[in-house]
Amino acid sequence: MSDRVPGWSLAWSEEFDGDAGAPPDPRNWQLETGGGGWGNQELQYYTGGTENASLDGAGHLAIVVRQPDPVARKDRYGGYAYTSARLISKGRVALRYGLVEARIQIPDGRGIWPAFWMLGQDIDEAGWPQCGEVDIMEILGQDPAVLHATAHGPGYSGAAGVHSSHRARTSLAGGFHVYAVAWEPGRIRWYLDGEMYASAARRDVRRKPWVFDHDFFLVINVAVGGTFPGNPDRSLAFPRTMLVDYVRHYTAPAPG
Repeated sequence: MSDRVPGWSLAWSEEFDGDAGAPPDPRNWQLETGGGGWGNQELQYYTGGTENASLDGAGHLAIVVRQPDPVARKDRYGGYAYTSARLISKGRVALRYGLVEARIQIPDGRGIWPAFWMLGQDIDEAGWPQCGEVDIMEILGQDPAVLHATAHGPGYSGAAGVHSSHRARTSLAGGFHVYAVAWEPGRIRWYLDGEMYASAARRDVRRKPWVFDHDFFLVINVAVGGTFPGNPDRSLAFPRTMLVDYVRHYTAPAPG
């Protein structure tokens, strides 16, 4: 989208350039670790190692979902059947307004849940959903042509979030696509490959607080199973890989 809209200025980018097997740049990302279901009864254990999140040497971040052997599952991963990665820019990169986009090739398969999203920087103080959450891209692996966009806040979180879905012409797992939001005071618009398909505005939350006018941080992850996508079946082969070509933040054109 940024190439099609005049006036946007690149403020920050992560291009994932580096040697194959290198970890994500710690100046931009930290890896959250652990299991516990992550609030959705998910089945993965997020690790902090390069076995689940590393550069591929061709300019991409690879998040790899694996099925560890029974010994490793018991000894290293708390009994969880799958391992994956969850990258956050909290404490490293904070964004407020502008265009936020990523070029991603998603994995598919029942129970696979790739996502690119944002959380309010004040989550430790305010809690969730008071901090705000913007789901830029969520896709269920069993229906990879459908893209989900949601804004969560106090009184409109979880299944009650301000939500839209969009069905693409073909599976979004078939190649790279650009997922973006244009974010301004009082309004958020969602884009797929430069075409707007959803929006949310202050009026959509009615008398509830609009909690999107402060700093947010980025989240990139692949979850497995849980209340939203359901669980994988035995026919699904592992590993499953999500490739991220870049993440970029542009500031908005000056008014007038």
